[in-house]
Amino acid sequence: MKTIHTDGIPAEQIDALDEFAATGVGPEMRDLLQSVIDCVRAGNDLAAVSPLTVLRPAQAAERLGMSRTHLYKILDQGEIASHRVGRDRRILLRDLIVFEERRQRDRRELAERFASQNKTREGAIDELADLL
Repeated sequence: MKTIHTDGIPAEQIDALDEFAATGVGPEMRDLLQSVIDCVRAGNDLAAVSPLTVLRPAQAAERLGMSRTHLYKILDQGEIASHRVGRDRRILLRDLIVFEERRQRDRRELAERFASQNKTREGAIDELADLL
């Protein structure tokens, strides 16, 4: 694991990266850069870890921002691959990342679908108003 200390990064450079992330890249890179920006602004260091790192359920649940109980439901449904060590479960970081990416993609598609529905509804309302 490699740790990158962020306490010496000037605020202007963080703002410039934020501006670039908002306008100069695609959605996947924007998400990555926004995560980095949020960590740096919060005063956190960044760590690079191997995707083969093994996590305990409590660590995975914390990373996903959910309870362990909810994580176990997701594991039982097979949405995240896991393996057993004795009676305990372990999750590869790469499998957790795959789940996070899929969840992020699904959320983005859902948001786009809702935005499209709103445009369609507004167009229909305008057409009805023109008819009246």
